[in-house]
Amino acid sequence: MKIAMDKLMAGSIAAVIAAMTITAVISLDRPAQAATAQALVTLPAPSAAADLKQPGIKRAQVVFAGGCFWGVQGVFQHINGVDNAVSGYIGGSAGDASYTRVGSGGTGHAEAVQVTYDPSKVSYGQLMQVFFSVAHDPTQLNRQGPDRGTQYRSAVFADDAGQRDATQAYIAQLQRAKAFRAPVVTTVEGGKRFYPAEGYHQNYLTLHPESLYIRINDLPKVEALKRQYPALYRDTPRLVSTLSAR
Repeated sequence: MKIAMDKLMAGSIAAVIAAMTITAVISLDRPAQAATAQALVTLPAPSAAADLKQPGIKRAQVVFAGGCFWGVQGVFQHINGVDNAVSGYIGGSAGDASYTRVGSGGTGHAEAVQVTYDPSKVSYGQLMQVFFSVAHDPTQLNRQGPDRGTQYRSAVFADDAGQRDATQAYIAQLQRAKAFRAPVVTTVEGGKRFYPAEGYHQNYLTLHPESLYIRINDLPKVEALKRQYPALYRDTPRLVSTLSAR
């Protein structure tokens, strides 16, 4: 997913690369190894300050940005209590909210996923654990795996002050615990409108499991979710049904 053409021609590229030499295959294996290593990270549960309580709320939202939205969406679609996970753009203007423009890296937008969830079934703290341990590597600045640019930055776009404070508290907790070998670079942002991505980006992981990019970078994340958080995992993903603005 380095450039727009990589996504649009994912199937063709996979077929060509499958026939390449052993040297090429070895070089392509690096992002697969990186994704698998990140997926094995085990994080502590949020402390009291980071354990956001949302009693009586049946529908809450948060936007997570963690690199290519295909994999992030795919992970959250497999979580019990998540009603919808929509790929899209956040951080920039409406006029720049398209894949070709965001791909330039100069729009201020990040590829992101708007997660709608039921706090009585899955807590905000549990979503954060998944985001920081399975969905992406929070120590990579403006990059994830093979993708480079500010549009692939690590960020949480909190829906309210409670989410913002809980996220900041959890990041501080992870830093104190030295949960990662490098500092967490995830930013906590807010007050930005979310713009759903084009239809062909929705449910991409489920619809294109044969894609080389998906096999290397994203399917290991779903497998890690299943292994590390079996109580949260559901086998059948909740695919995008309606596209909502924020």
